[in-house]
Amino acid sequence: MLTLAASISAGTIEPNPWMILPFGVMLLSIALMPFIHLHWWEKNYPKVAIVLGLFTAGYYFFVLGERGRLLDVAHEYISFIALIGSLFIVAGGVHIRVRGEATPLRNTIFLGIGAVIANFIGTTGASMLMIRPWIRMNKYRITAFHVVFFIFIVSNAGGALTPIGDPPLFLGYLKGVPFFWTTEHLWMPWLVTVGLLLVIFLIADTRNFRRAPEAVRELETAHEEFRVDGKRNFIFIGIILAAVFLPTPWREIIMGAAALASWYATPKQVHEMNHFNLHPIKEVAWLFFGIFGTMIPALDYLQLHSDTLGVETPMQFYAFTGVLSAVLDNAPTYLTFLAAALGQQGLSLGESADVASFAASHAQILIAISLGAVFFGAATYIGNGPNFMVKAIAEHAKVETPSFVGYVVRFTLPFLVPILALVAWLFM
Repeated sequence: MLTLAASISAGTIEPNPWMILPFGVMLLSIALMPFIHLHWWEKNYPKVAIVLGLFTAGYYFFVLGERGRLLDVAHEYISFIALIGSLFIVAGGVHIRVRGEATPLRNTIFLGIGAVIANFIGTTGASMLMIRPWIRMNKYRITAFHVVFFIFIVSNAGGALTPIGDPPLFLGYLKGVPFFWTTEHLWMPWLVTVGLLLVIFLIADTRNFRRAPEAVRELETAHEEFRVDGKRNFIFIGIILAAVFLPTPWREIIMGAAALASWYATPKQVHEMNHFNLHPIKEVAWLFFGIFGTMIPALDYLQLHSDTLGVETPMQFYAFTGVLSAVLDNAPTYLTFLAAALGQQGLSLGESADVASFAASHAQILIAISLGAVFFGAATYIGNGPNFMVKAIAEHAKVETPSFVGYVVRFTLPFLVPILALVAWLFM
């Protein structure tokens, strides 16, 4: 994912617009096939992802001759899986128990802590570390609402305060945005967005809490106490996060080594307490193989035609970056619109001095692009890397999770979109 910093500014051959169709088929398959034929989809989704991904790759290799572009995407995919996979394995070796009953207030505080932690270990790290204890502490009354608001807050919106928090902001930092620019300019939108999401969650969770009989609540939580097993894995998490700053292939090698060391260093009983296996990461790896492969024409076409979209005001940059971040990888979408905004001022994404100057002189535009990429990443399961991983872990734990369409209709539209619209009105 981080190699996009180099590839996004390279020369790009325009693909045939019809080649965006496989990406649409991939998204529709993820959204609709569980409804149409769940059993067939569960057995065959790897084949669908491989066929669609390789079909697009074949077009770039044989028709366009863009072998370098394919190599860039392969690097992005390997980096993505290395980060997601290593954190999944290492976090699977940490078993956290939270003491006492999971009251609405405790739950809200837990999510608030997750939002803060995401800025120090990234939304991916925070999600992988905290999703299992989140499921356990709410085991007797957990619903789809709990899973989705975890994704909203911990896996996305929480990571807007530092470049470490979310991949788009980290790429901006690599391109020349000062490290503390995000904290200085995004703290108020972060506070409003996370605060409102926590308030909505508290209200809804209070209703859910009151439905559970008191006798059941006491029985389920009577023996809970705060305890952390597998503490040595925090060292491996630190190694993985430090490796993010290294160039490829050392980044991926160190992440893989940390995951392997964690796997053998973690006592078997810790993995058993977490009901840990590799199925969730396998599902994510196959589906995102298809997504990364098929979205190449969509990203290239967007990059080549971003200057013709008429995007000039902060509100327009916020909306376009946001909507496209919800269905494309939010990191390249961020860089695409940042490049377009710089080009409008006669500046270059390849010059760090230009990017730093733009961050100082056109802060509102950069705020809009940053918030659009980070906040709208929560709008769908594929908007940001951790989202689908959280879904897969929750499903493996037999927790109800909404479908792709259900996620958008039941949660994004009624809860997230009004908050994002308010953010636009207040800060754009």
